[in-house]
Amino acid sequence: MMNLKDILYKVTLNAVVGNTSVSINGIHFDSRKIVKGDVFVAVKGTVSDGHEFIDAAISQGATVIVCEVLPKNNVAGVTYVEVENSSMALAIMASNYYGNPSENLKLIGVTGTNGKTTIASLLYQLFKNAGYKVGLLSTVKIMVDNKTYQATHTTPDSLTINRYLKEMNDEGVEFCFMEVSSHGIHQNRTEGLRFEGGIFTNLSHDHLDYHETFAEYRDVKKRFFDQLPTTAFALVNTDDKNGEIMVQNTKAKKITYALKGYANYKAQILENQFSGLLLKVNDSEVWTRLIGSFNAYNILAIFATAELLGLEKVEVLRLISELESVAGRFQYAISDDKITAIVDYAHTPDALKNVLETINSIRTKNEELITVVGCGGNRDKTKRPKMGHIASALSTKVIFTSDNPRNEHPEAIIEDVEAGVEPQNFKKVISITDRKQAIKTACQMAQSNDIILIAGKGHETYQEISGERFDFDDFKIVREFLKQLQK
Repeated sequence: MMNLKDILYKVTLNAVVGNTSVSINGIHFDSRKIVKGDVFVAVKGTVSDGHEFIDAAISQGATVIVCEVLPKNNVAGVTYVEVENSSMALAIMASNYYGNPSENLKLIGVTGTNGKTTIASLLYQLFKNAGYKVGLLSTVKIMVDNKTYQATHTTPDSLTINRYLKEMNDEGVEFCFMEVSSHGIHQNRTEGLRFEGGIFTNLSHDHLDYHETFAEYRDVKKRFFDQLPTTAFALVNTDDKNGEIMVQNTKAKKITYALKGYANYKAQILENQFSGLLLKVNDSEVWTRLIGSFNAYNILAIFATAELLGLEKVEVLRLISELESVAGRFQYAISDDKITAIVDYAHTPDALKNVLETINSIRTKNEELITVVGCGGNRDKTKRPKMGHIASALSTKVIFTSDNPRNEHPEAIIEDVEAGVEPQNFKKVISITDRKQAIKTACQMAQSNDIILIAGKGHETYQEISGERFDFDDFKIVREFLKQLQK
């Protein structure tokens, strides 16, 4: 049990009705989880407004209500706390409730459109291999040192974040690497956390279904760097013009990385093959099993972060050479008859372009490059024709198919994608709504030495159709079809 006063420390209060010296049991923003003695925080979400569930929370036993608008009728024995912003209050309260766990470890946030998962996951792997106890909060999974938990959001809600950080404290974790999404920043999920450093990867077309304009999307990302303390570092990719914008108002120490322009950390690609990359990082060479120029940026960010966190350069280079690629990020298998199948999470125009350009820079052009791609339903529609244009321009054959249609008609999504195909590329394109059938067709079309790219879902092991999730793993399915065709 904790005192309400302690939990409200640093929360901006507008008004209080009742007693703040009461003991409280737990904190929830879902009224269905409330038990006797809990605090209910009424958060205005994108789908529903928590203020509509205040009565339900009280009937479940809530003794404290935190809200932006006080109810007209107060219930005796219940303390009401009016705040300016409920989601911000929730994040600060969550941090206080769990004993401000971010202050007891070195927390690094990774933000940007592409590369967040790869950088956070590989930093976890690198520091683990260096002998440290490490935490990871990512799209793919949550790790508390050696314990694995399922992830549901890129950036979990603030109660979940702090609960895992507290568990990391209990396990003696020293470093934690965390993906920070624009949704998470916008919804104040990272408020109240103390970051040791922030990494900016790049910014391109994504989430414009949620953020109304690109400028708003950029400025939300920037807010993360605005809030970093003077003790932190802000590591930004300055080959992306938004890198400089990110750190305009930051109090953190500014560090830059780049492949093209001048920066504190520079890299040059010496060799680029399907077996990996040979890079010159500042004045040292390093071989990595990761592939493509986009991974050169990721490796550079990892190298810089490891050095900034105190690891020795020689040790960092050795550890980078041992890193293994992240599930669903340029994950590939080669069949007995030399067909290469690549599965990648590329679900934005930029990411798809990067992956296709990487494959084209490595292949000899005597092989076919067959791309299987779709776009998610109930998401940013403006990127669909761009995806269609890029896939058809940079591949020799393309199969448009379903991604996660969610609550949209798959055929309507595919039509949006097809709209971006230019006339000279019409002959390259076919559309197959069923994703499994599309992957099978790609495998049947492929000859020896051809390359199949299956883009969009990457690490996901499900397909979401009409609100239901079905088991679906691109990598598993393509390997099965390639095996069947060899028989």
